[in-house]
Amino acid sequence: MGNITLRNVRKAFGNVVIIPDINLDIEDGEFVVFVGPSGCGKSTLLRLIAGLEDTTSGTISIDGRDVTGEAPAKRKLAMVFQSYALYPHMTVAKNIAFPLKMAGEDKATIERKVADAARVLNLTDYLERRPGQLSGGQRQRVAIGRAIVRQPSAFLFDEPLSNLDAALRGTMRLEISELHFQLKTTMIYVTHDQIEAMTMADKIVVLNAGNIEQVGSPMELYNAPRNLFVAGFIGSPKMNLIDGPPAEKFGAHTVGFRPEHIAISTTEGTWKGTVGVAEHLGSDTFLHVHTDDLGTVNVRASGEMKINHGDTVWLTPDPARIYRFDAAGLAI
Repeated sequence: MGNITLRNVRKAFGNVVIIPDINLDIEDGEFVVFVGPSGCGKSTLLRLIAGLEDTTSGTISIDGRDVTGEAPAKRKLAMVFQSYALYPHMTVAKNIAFPLKMAGEDKATIERKVADAARVLNLTDYLERRPGQLSGGQRQRVAIGRAIVRQPSAFLFDEPLSNLDAALRGTMRLEISELHFQLKTTMIYVTHDQIEAMTMADKIVVLNAGNIEQVGSPMELYNAPRNLFVAGFIGSPKMNLIDGPPAEKFGAHTVGFRPEHIAISTTEGTWKGTVGVAEHLGSDTFLHVHTDDLGTVNVRASGEMKINHGDTVWLTPDPARIYRFDAAGLAI
């Protein structure tokens, strides 16, 4: 079981409050992603759950048991860090086996658990190699294998892909997601990358200055952001947010248009603009269009669209996909 419950959890370092007051329920088997900008408190929150930081006040429960004051080793959680923290002089097999050896498991049990973890992570052929002989992705899989053999109630990942290049991050996203489907164990994953959050999570927790801005599935946050912060953070490229007189025409203090919800034409439309930078990515083209009324608007167009810097275009928002916010930044 891996139900994790936070009630009025607060964390302060002296007079500096990092986590003001958080309530959160994580269900058994969920893949939950904590996402937000640097300094929002997501890693601190993960460390509170792991027991690596003391909770200033509030309670943390795992499967109904209050673990707020318990040491990390007693919480039956396994953490995977950004740094692999592998022993360079040990083989892959010995690195994976290390927590079992420290726990006093017998040799046969250790060999069986290591073999099972290696099979799940496609590391069987690398068990006799040392970390220096592995790629970054393979080293990360070894670190995950070391967590798997402990058979924890939940896995805690603290930005585990930050040290990998873009292509390898994409591959590892898929591998961790597939691992979740296989193990069906609760996973909490911290990242500042909203693409990782959108592609991996069952449930996303958006954090800002230590507060939870919104909790929901990726598409719930994409389709119905609760406020301006979530609207501007979730989605790539970011939502266009416009205020002042142009927004008032739509009956709101601020309106938002996602780049993919704006039609672009070379002949007619709602707003006239001039194409600035055009980022051609193959399947998509991201256009930065300069307009008199709205300033610069980001538009997602087909990669097949023939359009260049300096071209005159017209933009028309999808009337069914306009986001409206009041003066307090809350969705209307």
